[in-house]
Amino acid sequence: MKLHTINTGLFKLDGGAMFGVVPKAIWQRTNPADANNLCTWAMRCLLIEDGDRLTLVDTGIGNKQDEKFFSHYDLHGDDSMEKSLAALGFGKTDITDVFLTHLHFDHVGGAVIREGAQLTPTFKNAVYWSNEKHWQWATVPNAREKASFLKENILPIQESGQLQFIEETDDIEWQKDIHIGFAYGHTDAMMLPKISYKGRTIVYMADLLPSVGHLPLPYVMAYDMFPLKTLTEKQAFLEEAAENNYILYLEHDPVNECCTVQRTEKGIRVAETFRLAELG
Repeated sequence: MKLHTINTGLFKLDGGAMFGVVPKAIWQRTNPADANNLCTWAMRCLLIEDGDRLTLVDTGIGNKQDEKFFSHYDLHGDDSMEKSLAALGFGKTDITDVFLTHLHFDHVGGAVIREGAQLTPTFKNAVYWSNEKHWQWATVPNAREKASFLKENILPIQESGQLQFIEETDDIEWQKDIHIGFAYGHTDAMMLPKISYKGRTIVYMADLLPSVGHLPLPYVMAYDMFPLKTLTEKQAFLEEAAENNYILYLEHDPVNECCTVQRTEKGIRVAETFRLAELG
């Protein structure tokens, strides 16, 4: 097995929304905001190369939305899905599996492209993986979360016949050396891959832990549907991660790809940060 970082670009979100009840005077020390109170975030996907399977975890925001939509998020940077795949010698048709942690637009937008008047899956040869509970949650969204679940990002996947569901059983083995955990605070039934790699356990954190700056327990996003659930899930996970020296792969941290954590007098805090490629 080989793991590869896939950078798809940077975007901006409101700092207050990203840190919930935590005052700006505190969170801006780690994630400085611009004049519009917007902080920069990564959309860092993961490519798992294992035998005949080439699995992409999440897909970034994509490029099919209109100018008005993108004006809200200030997409920037030189990275894209296509460039990152090409740098590794791969193209979109090489992807065999697309694993979607959840269906918010910054995680699934790149899963579908616009070809003329048609919306079609970006990865023509891939099986797309979600779970039935989250799919139902996203396709019949509540009013608060509706703006994050865009039908043009989601429905073409099912209409193509490329969609399959993973059983909603915590720590289920999905592929060899890849187990799936479920989290329910950010959105219903978000999936987190836990990968055995080079004698270590790497966990793709999605939105349970967007960045190193979110390590303190009260740092919970206002975007989370059930923030107290996130709080308990994060606490339990971080204790497990510290105990077992997990590597946390950070999807949204604009600076740090990976980190490990340790127990301190202030709670669980960062131990080391490093790039995925630095693993021996």
